[in-house]
Amino acid sequence: MEWLKAPVGPGAASRVTRVGMVNVLVVVPHVVAGTRLVDVLPLLADHRVQVVFTVPDWDGTWHGTEEFVRGLGGVVLPWRQAVAIRFDLVVAASHRGVDRVRGPVLVLPHGVGAMKSRTRPWRSHGLAREALVRDGRVVATAIVLSHEAELAVLRESCPEAVPAAVVAGDVCLDRMVASLPHREHYRRALGVGPSRTLVTVSSTWTERSVFGGHPDVYRRLLDEADDRYRVAAVLHPNIWSVHGAWQVRAWLADCLRDGLLVIPPEEGWRATLVASDVVIGDHGSTTQYAAAIGRRIALVPFPDVRAGSPADELARRATALDLTRPLLPQLDAATGGHEVIAKSITSRPGAAATVLRLTIHRLLGLEASERDVVVEPVPLPRPLDAPLGSGWKPMSPNDFHQTARSTPSTSHRP
Repeated sequence: MEWLKAPVGPGAASRVTRVGMVNVLVVVPHVVAGTRLVDVLPLLADHRVQVVFTVPDWDGTWHGTEEFVRGLGGVVLPWRQAVAIRFDLVVAASHRGVDRVRGPVLVLPHGVGAMKSRTRPWRSHGLAREALVRDGRVVATAIVLSHEAELAVLRESCPEAVPAAVVAGDVCLDRMVASLPHREHYRRALGVGPSRTLVTVSSTWTERSVFGGHPDVYRRLLDEADDRYRVAAVLHPNIWSVHGAWQVRAWLADCLRDGLLVIPPEEGWRATLVASDVVIGDHGSTTQYAAAIGRRIALVPFPDVRAGSPADELARRATALDLTRPLLPQLDAATGGHEVIAKSITSRPGAAATVLRLTIHRLLGLEASERDVVVEPVPLPRPLDAPLGSGWKPMSPNDFHQTARSTPSTSHRP
């Protein structure tokens, strides 16, 4: 692929209209990371900063990632070009591949916490030394953590990385909390009236997830439900990336025809959780976020998770769903009010955007802005409701921001 005539790199001075910018590269390896990075992009909106994007392809790509990134409307550099240029800052939501870029690197988690809930065969958790160190050095200049407890783990697992740690909290959860006052707004967008109960089924990916291990749950809920209920499905973006949107719609076609609200992977899941009354979930981050904002939770059986993780804490407290019995009567007994989950996700509630902007400005060598840090409520949900072959396509991230402007926001000063 030929190099793009970009505002960065060799020859850029002869092309740019604004000069003297500091240059930031945003690395988006998959849609999951991209959705987290979208929350951070407003913190890079500064008249002194030029932002460009890239999608790594050194070990293959995830279907749909390039389209997602291009939907943001920024300049997208080929990976080969991006790694040849030195940047003033690189922002990523995954440690994979960031050792190949040039410049100070800020890495955020792309789910609940930096450690993850699910244990992995190749390492014990997301802060293991092998995840952070390449060729004997800590790659990231700033490692964003959600909780003080993660800092304690980092001291044990990789003490040389502690100087890079920044305990910022969770920007995703902060936006969901800011969205709570707009619950009825989201319910109207989903077509859920005030007298109806919205049941959302949250699924991570892999065969041990709800969608992988219990695909009949959606059909069963619809068959059991009467006019008092609506049912929504939130599927992990990797399900869409690996199998494709056409295949997901094909698998759920009969449920779509019978009123299942299928939420696209790029955005809408958070607004749907805010709008929900009860969530059926597994060990994925989405279920934990639902619990953190006070939704009633019913858990399907899931694999062993890391002891003390938010998923483990939730499993100890939430209602277990018995899949051999009718589902809806069990949901009436599902419990909520899992404040301990919110406390296990973030130790700096409401502060993530402020801490991250200060960190970004520090790394760029820029004086901190005096503007308020705005915590935007999440955009309106737009469920997938078109039949197969209709030419449906997901809403672009630019559309997300336009719909978000229709609701008030909260702000915090640094």
